[in-house]
Amino acid sequence: MHLAAHQLSDFERDGYVVARGLLSPSNDLEPVIDEYSQVLDRVAHRMHSTGEISSAYAELPFTERAIAITREAGLLDPQPFDISLPTHSTLTAETEFHFGPAVLALLTNERLLDGVESIIGPEITSNPVQHVRIKPPERLLRKNAPGLVTRTSWHQDNGVVDKSADDTNMLTVWIPLTEATERNGCLTVVPGSYRNGLHVHCPLTSTGKSVIHIPAEIVQRGQVKPLPMDPGDVLFMHRLCMHGSLSNHSDAVRWSLDVRYNPTGQTTGREVLPSFIARSRTNPDSELHDANTWRKMWMDARDHLLTNHIPATKSRWDGNHELCA
Repeated sequence: MHLAAHQLSDFERDGYVVARGLLSPSNDLEPVIDEYSQVLDRVAHRMHSTGEISSAYAELPFTERAIAITREAGLLDPQPFDISLPTHSTLTAETEFHFGPAVLALLTNERLLDGVESIIGPEITSNPVQHVRIKPPERLLRKNAPGLVTRTSWHQDNGVVDKSADDTNMLTVWIPLTEATERNGCLTVVPGSYRNGLHVHCPLTSTGKSVIHIPAEIVQRGQVKPLPMDPGDVLFMHRLCMHGSLSNHSDAVRWSLDVRYNPTGQTTGREVLPSFIARSRTNPDSELHDANTWRKMWMDARDHLLTNHIPATKSRWDGNHELCA
């Protein structure tokens, strides 16, 4: 379903638009949840066998199971669930990831791509800057838990890719699999901030934890807007829109996917990672619809990065700006 004129007007004004009810929770999202339940089952049984947890909690549904594991272990490692690779410093030949048919079907969903086409045109590449975020209540997490499971610092998505993609019309698409509320850590944005260009980002927080973020002095706090969303809603966001997320202070998991698309032929900003053609009106045969091929692309990329000692990501920010002191 292509975005309506008023939605495109909102995107032009604010740098983002939420398309309410674009996806079907039962038809489009439940297969993804079921697929990830299998991943969680594998991870839980492995943690139980190694003594990290006292039970695999097999009787619990996904979100309750994730909370039970986090409560006992202090962390449910996000990497086996992610649709990307970590930085080179933590990458190994055993590094896990998930590239399954249900996730691929979601990334190539016709209604989703209609929305993307409304903004960037009909020749669409799935950009490899993408993540799955399973965020439990933060009070259950051990100290210095990774960013994929905690509050997301203020940033612009253009700021986390290579400079070569500064002219790429990269579009962020954020999809909640559970309800996203202010209490459980929904996204927050600064409407219209994309018009001010790319801001300086700092590579470290005060704790020394590696997090690319915009210094607090730059964020227009009085203009911050939370974006509560329900499963089925989809956020389309400009690459320069300033955004972050709140902390999860609830008793439930906040679960989402953030993926990106760009016009085919433009650089992705992460050329060492695999992209694929999600839609092509001129050459439909070039579209990727096979999850085994998708997974192999990432396995090959992992091998290439390790063999050639190449980092999967390289920060463009050195932290020398005065606001990063």
